[in-house]
Amino acid sequence: MLSLWGIIHLLAALTLAPFLLSIIRRTKAVCAGRRGPPWLQPYAELWKLLHKGAVYSHTTTAVFIAGPLVGGAATLVALFCVPLGGVPAFISFPLDFLLVAYLLGIARFFTVSAALDTGSSFGGMGASRDVFFAALAEPGLVLALTALAMLTQRLTLTDIYAHIDPQLFGSGAGPALLLVAAALSVVFLAENARVPVDDPATHLELTMIHEVMVLDHSGPDLALIHYAAALKMWLLGCLLLGTLLPFRTGSVPGDLLIGVAGQAAMAVGVGVVESVMARLRLVRVPQFLIAASILAIVALFLVAR
Repeated sequence: MLSLWGIIHLLAALTLAPFLLSIIRRTKAVCAGRRGPPWLQPYAELWKLLHKGAVYSHTTTAVFIAGPLVGGAATLVALFCVPLGGVPAFISFPLDFLLVAYLLGIARFFTVSAALDTGSSFGGMGASRDVFFAALAEPGLVLALTALAMLTQRLTLTDIYAHIDPQLFGSGAGPALLLVAAALSVVFLAENARVPVDDPATHLELTMIHEVMVLDHSGPDLALIHYAAALKMWLLGCLLLGTLLPFRTGSVPGDLLIGVAGQAAMAVGVGVVESVMARLRLVRVPQFLIAASILAIVALFLVAR
């Protein structure tokens, strides 16, 4: 089923997703006592990269070129199925949340394949770490969404989040919802390569995970990777906000404004977390990610009992 308001949400996501990165940077700057970069800096960086030429090594194949294209396209299609609070998704059908998880996995697969295609030792190191951490984080995402589907007795993301309201937190479903929100929070930080799992601002190749995979990309390819990462942050933010802050105004335009404001507040929260916390040691990250699956499994038991 197609939705007109879903198109408006999609246009808002395509326009405002890079702005979340700006909010995170400005928040970190304020916490550090600095002024910070301009508000439109992410857009300027994308524009600059789009006007640069792409450089390809002679050792790469078509996989290296297809990686950013397929990854960006898969993330965009996944965004079609995700609602923003009370704003329905552009496309809705039973078990669409499984397709969302599958498409995010496809995007990662091609990004990792492009990193491995270069033959770079740093790219291979980052790709292996990313795949290992994804194997621990993605089950938490699927289990959390499955718990929400069982709780609401609905099979589409639009219907699932339409039946989540603040009153549920005061009922017997409250503990399960809090556990799902905690699991989605862990998945959000891990999938977006944020502290404490990864630090996108680091420049030490030996500790980088996501950024080291895209070191060999340049020009429009790198712009597409950064833009797809912003869309992914918006997508996962929709899932988290719909669970943790299910406020409704009674009108779709009002719900859209609340959703956008929630995304901005979430970006501020990420900036604060990155200002007060350090990234975990690599040997501690798996324990952090496994916690998401454990929380989601406990939520499933609470819902099923």
